[in-house]
Amino acid sequence: MTTKYYYGDFGESGSGEITANNKKNVGIHSDAAGHDWPLWEVFIRSKQGLDHKHMGSLHATDAQMAIENARDVYTRRMEGVSIWVVESKHIHASNPDEAESLYDPANDKAYRHPTFYDLPDELKHM
Repeated sequence: MTTKYYYGDFGESGSGEITANNKKNVGIHSDAAGHDWPLWEVFIRSKQGLDHKHMGSLHATDAQMAIENARDVYTRRMEGVSIWVVESKHIHASNPDEAESLYDPANDKAYRHPTFYDLPDELKHM
């Protein structure tokens, strides 16, 4: 059986502080809370129709806990309408040192860049 821990579960004062006295009471076997918990990346959409933006990272035992903690940490003033969390180990990124070779094939495809269109003066945002 997996035990779920939530923000504020640790410490008598509710501060989240782990001490030698309360480690055994809450079942923590590592030196500090969160060390065995996976890292989650948090993305928040601030208004309907806008894209999600990366807000930061946090440790949580599962996706539901990550969403709840992200809500508490990153949307305290009700500024978010949608929260995405992704376990960091599932994010794969390109190497910035290889950017030139990665994007080079797209540079010779002029049809992908609409630079040859004549836009009407009435069109303000394109």
